[in-house]
Amino acid sequence: MLEGIFKRKFTELFLSNKEEMKRGFLKGFPVILGYFPIGFAFGILAASIGMTVFQTSLMSLMVYAGSAQLIAVGLLESQVSLLTLTITTFLVNLRHLLMSAALSPSLGHLSRLQQALFAYELTDETFAVHSIDFNKEKTPPKSRIFVTNTLAHLSWIVSSILGAWTGSLLSDLHAWGLDYALPAMFIALLVFQLRTMRHFFIAAISILLSTFLFWNMGGHWYVIITTLITATIGLIIEKRRLTHSTPDN
Repeated sequence: MLEGIFKRKFTELFLSNKEEMKRGFLKGFPVILGYFPIGFAFGILAASIGMTVFQTSLMSLMVYAGSAQLIAVGLLESQVSLLTLTITTFLVNLRHLLMSAALSPSLGHLSRLQQALFAYELTDETFAVHSIDFNKEKTPPKSRIFVTNTLAHLSWIVSSILGAWTGSLLSDLHAWGLDYALPAMFIALLVFQLRTMRHFFIAAISILLSTFLFWNMGGHWYVIITTLITATIGLIIEKRRLTHSTPDN
């Protein structure tokens, strides 16, 4: 019985529309390309502090948060307490609350279990892809969004395993340029979303403010603070635009 339910759910999510599966793959392909060098780098770092291939792959499967995993490796190397590790990871990932809230209006056609699965595999990169997609189509097909998420997650796991296996061969990440792969991917995803002068304005504010706070605050609070401030500015600008463009009754 459970096997039948699983097959039905799997077919509903992934095999119900082959054309949408193809579109989901194409939309997630840039994320997959970006994840491989970062996951590979994470695997190398994990191996350098003594984590096994199994531990590395399990962390990529269950945690699935690039920045949090990279930070966790550094904290584990420093032998911090479990409480410190937990709180730090929680703070770093607080931005996922904002991302989930932003996408939630387009996920009403999913069941609670499907929404939980979607949220579990939501990352900064897939959020950027879905944001563009959801703006064009308010009720995106299940096959498309879950293929995008699942392939991105699998690429992260596989690249982490490959990095852990070869961790003893590479010790200098800077020499390979792997440390720049993640910022480069974020820049590319940002460029795809810049369509009006308002978008360019908000992006410029985000860059300047996040850089200023990073230099003066340290830690990772600058990400959350920048997000809240620039999102608020963007909302105010958008509301004023809509108010001025709506004729009085």
